[in-house]
Order: sequence, then structure tokens, then C-alpha cells
Amino acid sequence: MVVVMADFHRALNGQIASELAASNQYLAIAVYYDAQTLPTLAAHFYRQALEERNHAMMMVQYLLDADADVTIPALAEPQNRFEDERRPVELALAQERHVTEQIAQLVQIAQNESDFVGAQFLGWFLEEQREEVASMSHLLAVIDRATTGNLLLVEDYLARSAGLTAPEPASTAPPAAGGPL
Repeated sequence: MVVVMADFHRALNGQIASELAASNQYLAIAVYYDAQTLPTLAAHFYRQALEERNHAMMMVQYLLDADADVTIPALAEPQNRFEDERRPVELALAQERHVTEQIAQLVQIAQNESDFVGAQFLGWFLEEQREEVASMSHLLAVIDRATTGNLLLVEDYLARSAGLTAPEPASTAPPAAGGPL
């Protein structure tokens, strides 16, 4: 018997690539801030890198549970150099907006295929993306107010607001293949 991969499963495999690429980009941003002696910004993006990796692994687990093929992709090199300290957050915000569009398209594909389980699985990701776009928008606004000449104020903001982040999505996160880190 030949198993034909549904468009949704194929697209979800593609999203795994996007999530892993986002993880690598956040890692590159974290390293950039670490090299600039901005440890709180670096720590923020190291956490973001792990979060994106976990998103990819949630998608892997979903595909495994659905008895669908999983393809782990090769990834392009992330951007490692930036014009100034604002650009990495600007890139992160653009990346989060793009991923939000991708997740919305995945929901549409699942609905078009009447894959209501797949569409429901993506609900958590939509909530998560709303939070991520808001978080990066706020961080960019703080950098703009502080200016790149006063990034220690941004470091202080992140340290003070560490416990004041947006609430987690209302629904429980899907399981990650291999467990979350």
C-alpha cells in the first residue's frame, strides 16, 4: 500500500524547517548580543531559540502521532552580522509576523482538507504567535525609546519585566518529540 502525504502534512513538514530556521536565527541574535556584552538581551534570545526548537519538535510529534512522514531539513545560515543593535529585534519581529502568516496558512490548508484535528492542533500556535508578535513589538518599542546608545536601559527593562511577560496561550501546549528542553 502506498501512503500519499496530505498537503497539510507536507506543509507542516515545511513549517518544521521554518521553526528550526527561526531557532537558528534567534541563536545567532543571542550570540550577537552576547558579543556586545548585553547578557540580558542575549539570554532573552537564547530562550527564544529553545522555544522555536520546541515548536518544531511539537510539530514532529504531531506528525509521528498522525503516522505521517517526517523530514528534518537542512537549514540556510542565519544572519549573523547586523548594522546596529536595533536590527536583530527588527528582524525577529519580521520573522514572528511571517511565522504568524505561515501558521494561518497551515490552518487554512487543514480546513480545506477537512483535517479538523490538524486545524485544532494549530490553535495553540496561533495564540503563541499573537504573544510573540506583541512581545517583539514591545521590545522594539523599548529599544526605539532608549536608542541604541542606551541599551543598558533595555537590559534593565528585560530584567524588570522578566516576570511580567504575556500569559501563556490558554490551551495546553502540544507535546514535543523528545520532550521540551
